[in-house]
Amino acid sequence: MPRTQTTADGRDAAWDDDAGEGDFAVAAYREDGVWHVSRLAGNAHDDLSALVRALQQRPPESAPLAFVGVDDDFYVAARLVGRDVRLLLSDVTAASEWPLAREVLDTLGEELPDDDEPRPVGDLGMFADLGLPRRVVEGMCDDDELYPDEACVELADRLGFGPQLEFALRRLAAR
Repeated sequence: MPRTQTTADGRDAAWDDDAGEGDFAVAAYREDGVWHVSRLAGNAHDDLSALVRALQQRPPESAPLAFVGVDDDFYVAARLVGRDVRLLLSDVTAASEWPLAREVLDTLGEELPDDDEPRPVGDLGMFADLGLPRRVVEGMCDDDELYPDEACVELADRLGFGPQLEFALRRLAAR
């Protein structure tokens, strides 16, 4: 049975209880120099269209971003810059098992690889304007010791909202 959560614009939205234990979907945006981080309601954790719609509810001038972690397996980073949706899939091989990863791969116009070699695909430079270079993002994606939540917190730390993301993830885990 879905629970409800109040969204950033004050509406009640359903939260899908089918989300796995390692699943999370959070959005972040910066307004007046302050980062705001919140859980994304609904099925943003497993549907790319829902994720993009959730990001579009945030202030567009802030180039809002989201991190989605799926089953301790992979993560997706999404960012709205103007009308463009920039996407990063931490592990291309996840697209063979997970619908969200496949949607990201299809949206990027990429093919499912023939090998089982994990590697990131998408816009590794999506945070460069925020001071996080492509090579650092690529290094985090290549670190197979990091779980998706740990990688996203590390990215958030470097972007300036690590503590807020950790707090949001702790609240999710407590549910």
